[in-house]
Amino acid sequence: MKTHDAWLAGAGVIVLLTAATLPRSGAGDIPSDRIPAAARKEIRSVELEIDRIEAESLNRARSATLDRFQQITLLGKLIFYDKDLSVMRNESCSFCHMPEAGFSGPVSALNQSTVAYPGSIRTRFSGRNPQSHTYASFSPVLHYNSEQGDFVGGQFWDMRATGLRLDSPLAEQAQGPPLDPVEMGLIDPACMVYRMSQQPYRSMAEKLWGAQAFAVQWPPNAKEVCDRPGPASNADPLPLHLGAVDRGIAQTTFDRIAEAIAAFEGSPEVSPFSSKYDYVIAGKEQFTSEEKAGYELFRSKATHCNECHRDGGPGEEPLFTDFTASNLGLPPNPALPFYKEGTPDEFGYTPNPAGLKFLDHGVGGFLGGPQNPNREWAAMAKSFLGNTKRLP
Repeated sequence: MKTHDAWLAGAGVIVLLTAATLPRSGAGDIPSDRIPAAARKEIRSVELEIDRIEAESLNRARSATLDRFQQITLLGKLIFYDKDLSVMRNESCSFCHMPEAGFSGPVSALNQSTVAYPGSIRTRFSGRNPQSHTYASFSPVLHYNSEQGDFVGGQFWDMRATGLRLDSPLAEQAQGPPLDPVEMGLIDPACMVYRMSQQPYRSMAEKLWGAQAFAVQWPPNAKEVCDRPGPASNADPLPLHLGAVDRGIAQTTFDRIAEAIAAFEGSPEVSPFSSKYDYVIAGKEQFTSEEKAGYELFRSKATHCNECHRDGGPGEEPLFTDFTASNLGLPPNPALPFYKEGTPDEFGYTPNPAGLKFLDHGVGGFLGGPQNPNREWAAMAKSFLGNTKRLP
């Protein structure tokens, strides 16, 4: 939820609400006994809207004279709404991040039940609910502030998209879902490049990135490999077998794809600064008496709300976050389906090997795990167990 425009209505959902899939069914289809009927109907509606937006964006790309900013952000939008970039060609990034829901999960029946959303393999759900993308581009590269004694920045609930490699947490976040087996499910990062090389907006990407962007010698079995759901095996972590140069080209293009998505997510279409609060601080609108009283309470010593949900100061955008994380102390909810995913699915993947013993360790889990890029941070993992990032 976009807390900036929604007057902190999202503050209560900044919690690691866990959910997950139920056992086997038709992989790319929506299993009638796994997803509520009301959700199935909503999912169909969301898919039609995604198709409409993609078609509209393709028409604009073909017909309009665009400056460089418009080209980059439109390319990011096309990628963002392209369902073909998932393993079953049925789920785009936007499926969990639609504009009518503040670029978060749009299916109310799922929000009320499973919490997390089904992936391209419709029997697999993520373990966490989708975050909003609005204003996320303002989050800095993850760093430890020794004066605060806190981590600041990054993306995802557990901050694992640090931004250290691409100097953009948002771009690195965009590389997560395509390869996550419970989301878009691709088995190799080069598969996203391979799929995109076949799309009608390829020439637009080559114009921006250069003719080398898709100049990869794809192996004869590329389609077969990329149609196979991830994750890859430890014995063959990059199953789309490319030469060293081709792998380098594919990785560079995969990075450019992520940066284009981040450019779209940082554009005024996604982060418009159009709330009533923005109009008030610009002198174009006034609070009602009730809103004024609420804002004064929000800023008061009685609540201390704005100490974490920063509403602006010298050099600050009023984003209602300090880009840190907190532990709200909520217990696990074993009624959520993720806890039932302790056995292999039809592709041999087990989303939750711990079953009912699973605990989401949040930021602490990331700091203590293999994705942590800074060995000095690992010693602080226990102090951040269960913490989840505050959203803009």
